[in-house]
Amino acid sequence: MAADSEPAGAVGHDAFDTILTLDFGITRRLRELNVFSEMLPCTQKISELKFTPKGIILSGGPYSVYEEGSPHVDPAIFDLNVPILGICYGMQELAYRASPDNVIAGTRREYGHATLKPQLINSHVDRLFQGLEESMRVWMSHGDKLTKLPEGFHTVATSDNSEYAAIAHGTKPIYGIQFHPEVTHTPNGTKLLKNFALDICGTKQTWTMSAFKDQEIERIRKLVGEKGQVLGAVSGGVDSTVAAKLMKEAIGSRFWAVLVNNGVMRLDECEQVQKDLSEHLGINLTVVDASEQFLDDLKGVEDPEKKRKIIGGKFIDIFEAEAEKIEKAAANSDMAGKIEFFLQGTLYPDVIESVSFKGPSATIKTHHNVGGLPERMTNGQGLRLIEPLRSLYKDEVRELGRALGIPEQLVMRHPFPGPGIAVRILGEVTPEKVDIARRADHIFISEIRKAGLYDQISQAFAALDPSRAVGVMGDNRVYGYIIILRAVTTTDFMTAEAFEFPWAFLQRVTNRIINEIHGVCRVTYDITSKPPGTIELE
Repeated sequence: MAADSEPAGAVGHDAFDTILTLDFGITRRLRELNVFSEMLPCTQKISELKFTPKGIILSGGPYSVYEEGSPHVDPAIFDLNVPILGICYGMQELAYRASPDNVIAGTRREYGHATLKPQLINSHVDRLFQGLEESMRVWMSHGDKLTKLPEGFHTVATSDNSEYAAIAHGTKPIYGIQFHPEVTHTPNGTKLLKNFALDICGTKQTWTMSAFKDQEIERIRKLVGEKGQVLGAVSGGVDSTVAAKLMKEAIGSRFWAVLVNNGVMRLDECEQVQKDLSEHLGINLTVVDASEQFLDDLKGVEDPEKKRKIIGGKFIDIFEAEAEKIEKAAANSDMAGKIEFFLQGTLYPDVIESVSFKGPSATIKTHHNVGGLPERMTNGQGLRLIEPLRSLYKDEVRELGRALGIPEQLVMRHPFPGPGIAVRILGEVTPEKVDIARRADHIFISEIRKAGLYDQISQAFAALDPSRAVGVMGDNRVYGYIIILRAVTTTDFMTAEAFEFPWAFLQRVTNRIINEIHGVCRVTYDITSKPPGTIELE
């Protein structure tokens, strides 16, 4: 369901059976089963869908169905005659729709592990728990509870605190569960989702990156045409590298990659990216040094959202100017043609975090690839966007990279944000702060590689807190910047945990940063998980 301005960012639903997930929570687990799942707002109007899903999952959320302003699904989902699975809030929504009296606030919250006891009734009702243990360990997280069964439903599982831990309609393929199958704390959760997706919905396990690559290359070729030209933003990160390689495979030398030195890149980043893309992947690459322009525009700006907007807008200004230069240079050659399209490596989590779903999920922050774009990029007046990775998670992008033959060291490189170090400096960005943050990051990553830990960590970086902390160096009292080290492990970048470094490692990195970088007197390590924090600090 991509917008018209994002035609190459939508997966062809005719090519892959699709489970529609209304709000986030389950999508990633279904992808692991090689079943394509797409997340849409829980308030999605079914009449606006451009495909018919094989099944629908109503996932959890923090609301109470009976509260004023709580989100409710479009009743039309029940007219699609496809299987429906309600999870936690989703199950309560099913019961509430039958009668508001079916759901009340519980006397106590059920949060944590619980023992689920499935009850066998008949072959139709029992399909969700087919092949699972008679007593299951599951993860509960809810306060509200069902007081009675909706008409036509059966109880198919109970727990010590829930008489209706799982329900199923007697004749229709509609199921509800009070626990969360998507979390690792529910060991058999994936098996349950597999029962729903494969057995009940009848989906085929055709979602692979090899199949996606072939389909997306064909889509891009149809979209761009035989003579169309595409300009692409690259940063050296895995997302833009994979997107660039995919575009190169689709249209060859009609793809032009542009690397903008925005003054907030990692140490020696331009040289490394030029080597990787030009020499190793054979991609047409132009490097534009706009460091002074970016740093001038960021003067005095402290708000992170404004920084992202400034950086996103400046990038597009530069790319549009570069497009004109490339067109003029190629005017009298076999490469003559108008550049109409702009490639970005936007991923699915970027979109999820940037869009308010007006339901259990809400906007987390504006992503530089999404909310930082000027209006002309989304209303058809400027270069047309192509975002072929828009439906993929990070691990799927890495698999796609391997399918495209990209070297492993590039596929496994840690993510680096488009706005660069600018969003790793809290508050105003200045050349001095950029230099300090850049050098601290280089020391941190170098020590991680030296310790053989790089591939165990999903993302790591050093950030700068401009607050001045007091310290003692020699016999003098000093005030210096604070460096914040951040390293996380994650499978989908929607949730993450801090990496547990050996104490000696952190001491070694701290000593190097303080001794080698003038102006820093304190180093901290951020152990905040996501949620409640985000991976980047801004």
